[in-house]
Amino acid sequence: MNDEEETPILGHFVTYHCTAAFWALEPKARSVAARAWFELLQDSADRAHLYVTQGIETSSEVLVWSTADAGDPAKPGVFFKQRAASENLYRAYFQPSDVLWGMTRPSQYSRAKSAQEIDPYDDNARQPYLVMYPFTKTADWYLFGRETRQGMMNEHIRIGKQYREIKQLLLYSFGLQDQEFVVTYETDDLEMFSKLVYDLRDTEARRYTKEDTPLHTGVLTDIATWADIVAGVTG
Repeated sequence: MNDEEETPILGHFVTYHCTAAFWALEPKARSVAARAWFELLQDSADRAHLYVTQGIETSSEVLVWSTADAGDPAKPGVFFKQRAASENLYRAYFQPSDVLWGMTRPSQYSRAKSAQEIDPYDDNARQPYLVMYPFTKTADWYLFGRETRQGMMNEHIRIGKQYREIKQLLLYSFGLQDQEFVVTYETDDLEMFSKLVYDLRDTEARRYTKEDTPLHTGVLTDIATWADIVAGVTG
């Protein structure tokens, strides 16, 4: 690796469904189990952030975004084995419903690093809302020359810069999962984010989108708050 290249980062997103066995526990026991489970997940990654999805989608109650160093080819394997061991201790209560992951790499369409790029390691930069989804281009997209693709992406980038408060992280999943990318956004305004997506629909590059679902939206929380939520503590 060139010294000037950034170390690749593994971004890992899992939505979890709380099982009937979990909801059958007494409220205090649910709170204790939730805390212990998430602490194990935190220990398996460099960073782990928690998001409420209950009431937003029907397939899960919570989403965990984990970050791990992928600079050494062996490190992703270490992360996956540690994560599997951590999940299995509470598998009876928390079942994965969707898993999306990929790794960072420099963009081929922008020479400079964008000020709107998410830093997964900066805990103080977390926004209240997370939106993420798998993304795949059509085969025709890759048959275009680089200059043609760059022209269409310039339009895409121009629109994105009009929403400077919205941050993005692009992960590459080619040959690793079914999708080609995992697209992640952080925002403090869901209505504004929806407007951004609407504007991006009206671009030439949109013609060459093959897949961009299922989409997951989460509300940032901490383990203490979520432990209270699953215990039914209000106020």
